[in-house]
Amino acid sequence: MEYVVISVAALVAAGLAFFSGFGLGTLLLPAFIFFLPVPVAVAATAFVHLTTNIFRGAIVGNRADRGTVLRFGLAAVPAAVFGAWVLGRLAHMPVWFTYTIGSRGFEGTPVKIAIGLFIAVFAAAELVPAARQFNLPSRLLPLGGLISGFLGGFSGHQGAVRTTVLLKAGLTAAAFIGTTAMITVGVDTARLIVYGTDFYRDHFNAIAPHAWTTVATAAAAAIAGTLLGRRFMKNMTIGALRAGIGVVLMLSGLALTAGLL
Repeated sequence: MEYVVISVAALVAAGLAFFSGFGLGTLLLPAFIFFLPVPVAVAATAFVHLTTNIFRGAIVGNRADRGTVLRFGLAAVPAAVFGAWVLGRLAHMPVWFTYTIGSRGFEGTPVKIAIGLFIAVFAAAELVPAARQFNLPSRLLPLGGLISGFLGGFSGHQGAVRTTVLLKAGLTAAAFIGTTAMITVGVDTARLIVYGTDFYRDHFNAIAPHAWTTVATAAAAAIAGTLLGRRFMKNMTIGALRAGIGVVLMLSGLALTAGLL
């Protein structure tokens, strides 16, 4: 069941993300959280995200706008390192509360609560039309990079902000897809380095073999979704998909904050 849930999430999210520039990490993180500890779920999502965007970059990276990549990416990459560092600090903090439902125990940790709140906020952005209409002027690309990069390092939710900013950068569709792919490769590489040298090592011996099998399955499904997205999703409206993602994210975020996941 674990492989089916995560693979389907990766397939659908990667197909959507090929054109929208976001959605892969947003949808995949809650799926991983169901089966892996939160810090490792974030790292696993980052690995799949990186693998998929390297593949996407190989397809359309030559269309990227180099100026936009530099202005946005040079701010996003160090911000991602800081966001990943903050996540690592929270991951080592003690449990805040515990409770039981029936015979099963649940606990709320700082990292669960923080990421759960981030997920819920981005769910609201998907569900509330007024929030989706917010745009950042293109002259503020570096600021957008800082915000997007931090969120990418902290919880993986970089795509919504990045897309909002880059849609105002005057890029063609092909340049937009290529630019987002190249920026994401930089951000994911940076945060994976921090994850690998910080909190992920604490979990490696216990769950790494199982986690890597899950991650490999998700990466393969995401690459397949990218190919499907390139072929079939060009003319698809994403309104209904965004609403569905928003509902799933809101439920996942609230459950995570409450310690149910």
